[in-house]
Amino acid sequence: MANQKYVFLQALIIAFVIFNIGIFLGYKLETSRIDKINNWYLQSEIELLDQRIQKDAFEFLELNCDAMVEENINFADRIYEEAMIINKYEKANRINDDIILQHKRYDLLRTLFWINSMKIKEKCNSDYHNLVYFYQYNDVSIEKKAKQKVFSNLLFQIKEEKKAEIMLIPIAADNNIGSINLLLDKYNITELPTILIDEKIKLTAIGGVEDIREHLD
Repeated sequence: MANQKYVFLQALIIAFVIFNIGIFLGYKLETSRIDKINNWYLQSEIELLDQRIQKDAFEFLELNCDAMVEENINFADRIYEEAMIINKYEKANRINDDIILQHKRYDLLRTLFWINSMKIKEKCNSDYHNLVYFYQYNDVSIEKKAKQKVFSNLLFQIKEEKKAEIMLIPIAADNNIGSINLLLDKYNITELPTILIDEKIKLTAIGGVEDIREHLD
């Protein structure tokens, strides 16, 4: 009987230790991912600031438009790739205040990029397309999640097809950020998800990639 109690106590202690190790490792993994997101954000923030300085300088100096557009395209590709990685991290992690805060920071960064992209396009008379994807981030229903998955997949297809012709900018529209709310009002975005093409065309229902493509050709 005493041996049974000893074995039970030993098993209980081992289970307790393993449980706490699991919690610790999970916390370390989550913290590591948040740190990576933060580092990406800081790097992207520096690059965006550099772009804005280039744009401001362009207004006073004779800078090369082709170089500015190329830098804008490269930056768009980087933040798009980072968005895909962050999305995977968010699916793997428990959504907490740190993750939500980082997501808001990236939404602001992408919004700044969108505004900058509009200005460069106008100044340089460029023919690339701005595709802004407004989606729901919080308390997403199963039905809405499925719809947004379809939108994301189709946008990925069109981005792979058009590449540098497209600035694909995903922005969460329900994080109650003042500047984003103002843009939602300006472009009358009342339904999520919505794809805004070149600040003119709004798509809230798409059956296939051709529904996007027809507005880009």
